Amino acid sequence: MEAASHHLTRVLSHGMNADTVISDWPALTSAEVARVLLHYPQAGVPQRLVWHSPRPFSAGCVMTTSTMQVFVKRHHISVRDVKGLSEEHGFINHLRERGIAVSAVLRSADGATAISDDHWTYEVHGVAAGVDLYRDAVSWTPFSSRVHAHEAGKALARLHLAAQDYAAPARKAQTLVSSFTIFSQQDPLPALQHYVEQHPAIGDYLQHRHWRDETIDTLLPFHDRLRPYLDELTPLWTHNDWHASNLLWTDRSAAAGVETILDFGLSDRTCALHDLATAIERNIIEWLAIQEGRYNVVHPELLVAMLDGYHLIRPLTARQWQALAALLPLVHAEFALAELAYFHGITRSANNAALAYDTYYLGHAAWFNRAEGQGLLAQIASRG
Repeated sequence: MEAASHHLTRVLSHGMNADTVISDWPALTSAEVARVLLHYPQAGVPQRLVWHSPRPFSAGCVMTTSTMQVFVKRHHISVRDVKGLSEEHGFINHLRERGIAVSAVLRSADGATAISDDHWTYEVHGVAAGVDLYRDAVSWTPFSSRVHAHEAGKALARLHLAAQDYAAPARKAQTLVSSFTIFSQQDPLPALQHYVEQHPAIGDYLQHRHWRDETIDTLLPFHDRLRPYLDELTPLWTHNDWHASNLLWTDRSAAAGVETILDFGLSDRTCALHDLATAIERNIIEWLAIQEGRYNVVHPELLVAMLDGYHLIRPLTARQWQALAALLPLVHAEFALAELAYFHGITRSANNAALAYDTYYLGHAAWFNRAEGQGLLAQIASRG
């Protein structure tokens, strides 16, 4: 009975604005983690639960055991099933084999990298090496130094080189995956229609919106600029959530390098420029400050440092810089729809669903029509 009552404990998590909210999902308990780790004999005997993750889309914690520290992550079955997790674990293991520093995915006694129990799905990772400098950073927090930006750019380029021979197909349709199936097409509207049909919760929400007209007015002008460069968007498995908080660092200094890459939950087969554009969108633009009415929310010095780092390892052509600039206003759109499916269909949050559609899907693209957005695109394009 004690474990069951504790099972409903909530922790504070990052909200969708610069706030802290009660988590959508119950916190993991020591008893629950111990039950999960029975399937992972190499993890040792659980001793002490030392940290709860503040990330909003799942529940995660660090447990100290008799042999190691493990990170245990729990998803609702409607968000991730065992097959959905095994898709991203396959990519992680490929990168690890290619010498990329990623966390070790533990296998259960029967060889699976994820297990299901009731309406939950669990994965277990060895706690990776490195300093979690940005552990408490909310979404869209910029790098705290130019060196961090430069090192993150280099690490992303190395990941892309290592991913080139990973031939797994794109992930199955599921929520909270940052796919790139709509605006990668010559005509995005049929692809958008297909995406909506694959995610019934989105269709349910959009039946009260003029979504086709809003997409045509806000997003298609940017797609018109991207269309000449679609041939540069070579399919590649990518991280799709390249933010400073998903990296562990060599030390606590402003000159730290990247030690380990974390959190492949949004990974899918997109393309290198999509991943690089996502890194710009996540680390260079303070979107939450825009919602608060602030200007000067772009960090051009961090942009230069990150792109220089990337180009040092995986040089881009003049045409690819143009393609990157054209892609950036669209890069968050498909994931915004994935968030809409999650908020409307799973957590049933009307406020967050509206935020995903109005602010993320439409608003982030529309911002690039403003002077600051245009300046950012010009800065990227001018590299070519």
